[in-house]
Amino acid sequence: MFRGIHQVSVDAKGRLALPARLRDEFEQYEESGLVVTIDPMSCCLLLYPVQEWEQIQAKLDRLPTFQPQTRRLQRLLVGHATDLELDSAGRLLLPAPLREFAKIDRKSTLLGQGKKIEIWGLEEWEAQRDAYLSEAASENLELDTMMDISL
Repeated sequence: MFRGIHQVSVDAKGRLALPARLRDEFEQYEESGLVVTIDPMSCCLLLYPVQEWEQIQAKLDRLPTFQPQTRRLQRLLVGHATDLELDSAGRLLLPAPLREFAKIDRKSTLLGQGKKIEIWGLEEWEAQRDAYLSEAASENLELDTMMDISL
């Protein structure tokens, strides 16, 4: 399971080095490939072990393709999906169109999200995080809601 937050640098070629802890998590999967795609609801990228991605794509493939919402989702997720490999230095080369979509420049933020990792441009993540915190404060979350998710 991927969890935690990591800030990493992106070099001029668009490569980012995965922290050792995340590389170790990927090594637990039988297949070594990775898949990155865009998040259709946020300005970030989604990085999956290939085994996890194949399950998602299989679900997308089973959806009725004559529905506009389905076609839109398939075009965004599958159409942008790119197979990646870690190089010998533990780096990923993110394709330029995906970096542009997520506004990833020199610094990025990696957020573990269970079976996937979100890759954010640093400034985009900080703005989104601040918006989430502001929304939570203005919604005045009830203690009961928080208690439901605690141990």
